[in-house]
Amino acid sequence: MTQQAQIIQGSIVAIVTPMFEDGSVDWKGLEKLVEWHVAQGTNSIVAVGTTGEASTLSMAEHTQVIKEIIRVANKRIPIIAGTGANSTHEAIELTKEAKELGADAALLVTPYYNKPTQEGLYQHYKAIAEAVDLPQILYNVPGRTGVDMLNETVIRLADIPQIVGIKDATGDVARGKELIEGLNGKEMTVYSGDDATAYQLMGFGAKGNISVTANVAPKEMSLMCAAALAGDAQRAEALNNEVANLHNILFCESNPIPVKWALHEMGLIGTGIRLPLTPLAEQYRTPLREALSASGVIK
Repeated sequence: MTQQAQIIQGSIVAIVTPMFEDGSVDWKGLEKLVEWHVAQGTNSIVAVGTTGEASTLSMAEHTQVIKEIIRVANKRIPIIAGTGANSTHEAIELTKEAKELGADAALLVTPYYNKPTQEGLYQHYKAIAEAVDLPQILYNVPGRTGVDMLNETVIRLADIPQIVGIKDATGDVARGKELIEGLNGKEMTVYSGDDATAYQLMGFGAKGNISVTANVAPKEMSLMCAAALAGDAQRAEALNNEVANLHNILFCESNPIPVKWALHEMGLIGTGIRLPLTPLAEQYRTPLREALSASGVIK
């Protein structure tokens, strides 16, 4: 594992892509968010993940967002580029671009919609790893992709040198614990991809949390992750309880609809979001505002 990949741990925000009302990217807004995260103690940023609306950005915009986040961060914290695709060829091209732009690692979601077999998943990731000399983090989120990469497939992929980690967004702590145990002796880091259970998975050996909640509560999530990584389970749970309502309400509609609305409510971004995603429905706005207030995010 590369030295850079080893130091990616703690609270890793899957950052939103701010947009104007017409859907165009708000570059100044993006710069402001990155600076805020660095100041608030976020340990690393995922550029153009699910929360960053990767599915609605053009290829040119995708790489431009990665480039801008790397530029603003200026090596103060590691940047992980979302470069997954349901086409292996496209994922390779995006990962090559990320390497050229100076990303510290790539996050590669399992191919969605086309539902590859476990062997297909293995060959997909193997091909990307062999094509691009950049630390690569697998990303399993069956609730969104329609495909579930089994633990045995992950353990098999851990033998490929460029594959250094996995974001486990199943929310199944027992399964995550089994994966961590199965990877014992192998150079692969497990990250939680489920805010509600992240502190528990870190208690079993995960090294961080790739987070939606960190978009709105970066300092709180950073402190929670630090406590969990230090082995202070009681403090980690207490800190998690302070933002637990956010973990739930931020998924009242499809991510990133609620989190973008929350950031707008906080005065950090505009209202822009791209179709087929739409602004948060009226009935969820008051409960989300109340959760933000209860967590101390807004007064």
